[in-house]
Amino acid sequence: MNDRPLLTVIIASTRPVRVGDVISRWIVERARARDDFRVELVDLRDVNLPLLDEPEQAATRRYLHAHTIAWSTTIDEADAFIFVTPEYNHSFNAALKNALDFLYHEWRNKPVGLVAYGGVSSGVRSLQALKPVLLALGLRFAGEVPISTRLTPVVDGTFTPSEANELAAQAMLQELATLDGLFRSLREATN
Repeated sequence: MNDRPLLTVIIASTRPVRVGDVISRWIVERARARDDFRVELVDLRDVNLPLLDEPEQAATRRYLHAHTIAWSTTIDEADAFIFVTPEYNHSFNAALKNALDFLYHEWRNKPVGLVAYGGVSSGVRSLQALKPVLLALGLRFAGEVPISTRLTPVVDGTFTPSEANELAAQAMLQELATLDGLFRSLREATN
């Protein structure tokens, strides 16, 4: 049996043409190289949640739809997360907001790292918009990796990170491991 915690990396972009999947594979490789976590990659495009359609608030955990129950199971099983999100119109994308809003308790007291990408802004505005939502859900912020797709573009399906990207990724992964250890006992006590 593997007792390492599960880190779930979530690709937030659901667009047909995107770079989020390539950037996600890079962060997954970095996470797996550290051996702190078992790592799972989840693509919101494959999860395919409709716009929030549950009749009751997520805090009740009384889910009616099979897609919500499956999503709840995926998130409940994870010990930590990395969201890989684009920046759209100075914020994060709607698919990620929708996926977050479907659930409540499943997110609580779990560490989350953020990898955001965008043009000149490097996705920083999406990071800033996302943080209050994460706080409201009880997720514990573990760091961020802002990526400028102008300075470090995805070329022919390959992402070559900058030194700053690599350093930020390692710091975030270390903090995810640290926070998982700190909040694991709290999660166990409240479940």
